Formats: sequence, C-alpha cells, structure tokens
Amino acid sequence: MAKKPQTLAEKIISGRAGKDVYAGDITLVDVDVTAVQDGTGPLAVQQLEKMNLVQAANPERTVLFIDHAAPSPQKDLSNAHQILRTFSKKTGAQLSEAGEGVCHQRLVETYVNPGEVLIGADSHTCTSGALGAFSTGMGSTDVAVGIALGKTWFRVPETFRVNVTGTFPKGVYAKDLILHLIGLIGADGATYKALEFGGETVENMTMSERFTLANMAVEAGAKAGLFETDEKTRAYLKEHGRGDKYKEIKADKGATYERVIDIDVSKLQPTISKPHTVDNTAIVTEIEGTKIDQVFIGTCTNGRIDDLEIAAKILNGKKRHPDTRLIVVPASKDVFLEAVQKGYIETFIKAGAIIMAPGCGPCVGVHEGALADGEACLATQNRNFQGRMGNTEGFIYLGSPATAAATAIYGVITDPRKVI
Repeated sequence: MAKKPQTLAEKIISGRAGKDVYAGDITLVDVDVTAVQDGTGPLAVQQLEKMNLVQAANPERTVLFIDHAAPSPQKDLSNAHQILRTFSKKTGAQLSEAGEGVCHQRLVETYVNPGEVLIGADSHTCTSGALGAFSTGMGSTDVAVGIALGKTWFRVPETFRVNVTGTFPKGVYAKDLILHLIGLIGADGATYKALEFGGETVENMTMSERFTLANMAVEAGAKAGLFETDEKTRAYLKEHGRGDKYKEIKADKGATYERVIDIDVSKLQPTISKPHTVDNTAIVTEIEGTKIDQVFIGTCTNGRIDDLEIAAKILNGKKRHPDTRLIVVPASKDVFLEAVQKGYIETFIKAGAIIMAPGCGPCVGVHEGALADGEACLATQNRNFQGRMGNTEGFIYLGSPATAAATAIYGVITDPRKVI
C-alpha cells in the first residue's frame, strides 16, 4: 500500500518519531535541540531540581541564553542569570552569554539543522522552522523534561499552506507580508496549526526574509512556521559551518492541508500593526502622521544584517527627528560585527541612534528603552501587547525596518516609499 502523502510538519515529526504520523496523531519524538532564555530558564532549572533530574541528555545541543536582560539591569535578574551559569557548569549545557545575541538568531546561526526538532521555552522558537526544522515554543516545565530526557511529545498539527506569489513592490518587505497574513486570519486564526510557506515568491526569498515569516507564525497562534529546504538553505548552512548538515525536506504532492491561503505580494502595501494586538493591522497610509516618540530597530524578527542594511540606506546622511528617540539593537554578535564592517553602525550613530548590545533590547520590557506614560513606539519586533515594552500606558506599532527608519526621520509614522 502506497504511503499517504505528508505535509512538512508530518514529515519532520515522523523522522524523529521513527514512524509515519499524521495530523491529529499523538507521538513521542526525539529532541535534537533544547533552549531556554533568562526569563524562562531559571524556572526550568528549578523544576529539574524538584524532580531530581539536574542533567542534560544532550549537553552539546542544550543551550541556555542570556538575552532578554543582557547585561543585567538589576540584581534579581543577575541572580536569574547566575542560575543558568551554574546549571551550565553542572551539566555541560551550552551557555550563550550576554552580548552573544537573541536566542532565536543564535539558534539558526549555530545550532539547528533541517529535519530536526527544536523545543524552546520561548514562543518565537518557531523562527528555526525556516531551516526545515520542526521548531516550537513550550512551557518551561515541558522544555525542562526535554532537556533531561531528550524526548518530548506532540499532537501532530494540521497544516495551513500559504502560497505566496508575485514580486514585492518598492517599500514592501517580508515583514509587511507576515503582518498582512496575521491581519487576514487573526491572532488566533491558526491556533495549533503549522503554517507551511511556499510558492515562487518564497523560493526567491533570502533566508533572512524566511526567518522573519517563521518568527511571527506564532502571532497567528501557529505551532510552527515551516519552509522546504533548497539551495538557499544549503548556502546558509555552509556559510555558518554546517554545510554537511543540509538535508532535502519537501512536502509531498497530494498532502492534506486544512486550509490553503493564496497571497499575491505585488498587491501589498507597507503595513502596520496598531496597538494593542498584532492582528490590528492597517496600511501605513491610513495612519500616516501619527506621532512617534521612539523607534526601535532590531529583535529576533528584524535585527539581521539585511534589516540593518535597509534601515541604514534610508538613514544615511540624515538625522532622526529631534523629538523621536532611535534605538538599534543587532540580533547577534556576528550581525553586530558585520554591521560595523559595512559601516551601518556609523551611519546609525551619525543619525542620532543609540546602539545597544546584541540581545532582545526593549522588546520585552525588562531592559532599557521602556516607554513613558502615553508614549508611542514604532518597532520592528513581533508583539505590541499592552505593557510589552515595560509600560501598560505605552502604545506600540509594528512595522518593517524601512517604515521604522522613515518614521525616525520624520517623527511620525511615515510611508517608506517616500524615502526609498
């Protein structure tokens, strides 16, 4: 009897379960990579201590990231960091120290390969799905058990296929596409589904653009955001010293999808998420002129070198608006070094930006860059929930690096097509 065709999610999970599984099946799988960060990691360690399981089944690929508050701004967070450092020494788990970068960027740069399973105690773990891995966020306790035993369980998700066609118009980017998709299906429109991205436009995307889409899959409620592997995947892995880890991962023709969504990017315009939900979207021209007190360029969504290049080209020779602060945070140390070498950091500084150490920066609201009461920020991050940047009285808009850079110049939400 012929094998039933499989989606990407079904195929990858089957590979780690050791048997063919399909949407709705509950299965035990081997975990390749486990990750925690300084917000969720201490709880995971404490849970292992309670279970008398202070161990790492695969220490070389168990990674503890200090990125959310790095360097630490206060003593209780310093104590949390110390818990991770101690666990690393006890178990041999890998420690990504303050200044190394955001966990999701570091994971794709160094640790995750096609066909693997990554579980992380952070919702945006789905970023690594752009490498053809089943990567998903879980609670601290679930990840703790995965760290100790090297296994976890899944209910295999149903899949939405997102077919993307057309050519991006001037001023429109992958960030605009994912905001458009989330606005289309809603913040809970893909709850516990896998979003499988494909089509000619996806095939032509850079890895950086794919990471942006995968990163924000969870903002539609998705369990994972997945991409087939191709020569661009292979080149990315080779560039980062893992060329031998390349594996072809393709969905089967005839696979069963719960829903198919077709998007022609040639019809898109620069898009914004308005406070206080990601699916509260609008095209930039509808809210152009809204006063912005702070612009933040960076994060695991849009802090890669391609993103910094887009912003630097717009800001080159220009100054931020005197009433608008500009914060730039490279996603990793490698990105930071490349941005220095290419002159982007100098461009940002001359434009009046504050450059922070690689990490999450203001995104989660436990570090520098918190908003004052009533202030508005336009950020390239992935969430704009009330209180997200450290103040429930603040307002967060989400946009592309181009929209952010244009807004920094004029001090109000600005259509990037005016400056590109």
